[in-house]
Amino acid sequence: MTRVSTAIAGALALAACSSGDAAVQAQAEEGAQRIECAIGPGAEFGADCLVERGEADGVAVLTVRHPDGGFRRFEQMPDGRGLAAFDGADPVEQELTGELLEVSVAGDRYRFPARPQQGSDAGE
Repeated sequence: MTRVSTAIAGALALAACSSGDAAVQAQAEEGAQRIECAIGPGAEFGADCLVERGEADGVAVLTVRHPDGGFRRFEQMPDGRGLAAFDGADPVEQELTGELLEVSVAGDRYRFPARPQQGSDAGE
């Protein structure tokens, strides 16, 4: 498995955020980055979610804002192995495919841009 935490942070910093949906997602902080998501079982992916980076109790936290006002929080794993649920009991499934980390939890799916690290810092 490869290290993706640094890659996720860098890729999110590069993602463009459209201001056209400000009224719909007014709850997201300025500077939030747009990602593809599919909210609910059977939903189609669309660039509808916004991601905010923060820290809580010394842990890097990503808050994903849904277009309907809902949200989900993920802990960025310190060993670079992806994301885990920050404040929920539902298990997180994730798959790194190329430059996308697809995360699934309770029927919701998210696609985070990621650049796997190569070389001596890459995990097994």
